[in-house]
Amino acid sequence: MRWSKLKHKYQKVVQVGQWQRSQTHFQNAIDYVDSGLLGKIRTVKVWCYQGWMRPTPKVLDRQPPDGLDYKQCLGPAPIKPFNSSRFHFHFRWFWDYAGGLMTDWGVHLLDYALLGMKSTQPKSIVGLGGHFAYPDLAQETPDTLTTLYEFNSFNLVWDSAMGTDLGSYGLDHGIAYIGNNATLVLNRSGWKVIEEPNQKDKVNKELEPPMENGLDAHTKNFVKAMKNNSPHSVNCSVNDAAHIAILAQMRNISYLTGEKLFCDKEKMKFTDSRINSTYFTTQYHNGYELPQIS
Repeated sequence: MRWSKLKHKYQKVVQVGQWQRSQTHFQNAIDYVDSGLLGKIRTVKVWCYQGWMRPTPKVLDRQPPDGLDYKQCLGPAPIKPFNSSRFHFHFRWFWDYAGGLMTDWGVHLLDYALLGMKSTQPKSIVGLGGHFAYPDLAQETPDTLTTLYEFNSFNLVWDSAMGTDLGSYGLDHGIAYIGNNATLVLNRSGWKVIEEPNQKDKVNKELEPPMENGLDAHTKNFVKAMKNNSPHSVNCSVNDAAHIAILAQMRNISYLTGEKLFCDKEKMKFTDSRINSTYFTTQYHNGYELPQIS
């Protein structure tokens, strides 16, 4: 059953943490994209360069710390010897628990990239990368990654790197909507418009900084929805978040297979049933089961 049907069936108030959806300057930036002043947008670039995020050195396995229920901590993931390089913050870099920067930052940035383009499902995905910067450190997910999402009328490019901060436009993260007339650059610090040289119709706009804390605004939206018992008034529903999470994981699957994969837009899977059967299901461990909801 699709997430949207589940959401409507149970009528519960659930807010997912895509907090940019509650932040005014993100909303204003999308209004500007919608105005058409940028001209035809043919490319959207999304990047995440995180200098402070890097894997740890490889260390030997050891006994879990006193007081830690390690099996409970693992949840449905397979049991493996305790290793501090896979624990706490650094679980992000191991496939048993997470999906690297793509599922960490990617769900936030891809979400707004697609909101701006009023697009949901790509035609194809190809992910290229590897352990280029830190081949000897403890990690499984790539430290460097480029992904191309192909849509009907534009391309979306994801670019991420661990251990360095200087990304596109001198920013450590952001979204750039590149149009014929100008480019709008947006991130958590604000947004601005850079016009093309010799542009006749002036469209440039100075940086608009955020006017409020996005996390606070997102929390207020959730609390208001609960008070009003209004599941449809949350700014990021389960359906919205599930869609972006699937797109992020599809990129990881392309990277792991080393293949360009084509999408079945109706089923939100790949056209290759072999890939779907291998990567869209998983085995649960430690007594956990995935409930079947009808």
